[in-house]
Amino acid sequence: MSKLPNCPECNSEYAYEDRGLLICPECGHEWSASATAETSEEKVFKDSNGNILTDGDSVTVIKDLKVKGASNPIKMGTKVKNIRLVDGDHDIDCKIDGFGPMKLKSEFVKKI
Repeated sequence: MSKLPNCPECNSEYAYEDRGLLICPECGHEWSASATAETSEEKVFKDSNGNILTDGDSVTVIKDLKVKGASNPIKMGTKVKNIRLVDGDHDIDCKIDGFGPMKLKSEFVKKI
């Protein structure tokens, strides 16, 4: 018997196949086998211009970004070096001079 993927919702290893769908008996989640193949691909992060970003790239902020709790925004044109890409709400972990560690969305930066 072939190894079926774990449930994407609860990560249960007890998924089974029924009429082309994969079903998790623990949480009841149903998904198609073809969707599993599509989601197994690595996520690609793109900047505002559509350029592919990678870890260690340098980027520029394309608009003023308000920072909660700070008196000044991050100004347009601020250069950010050595970014790290992460999954989640914000795509980029970085350190900005004068602000410290920040999380940015890739849609507000462009690759240098």
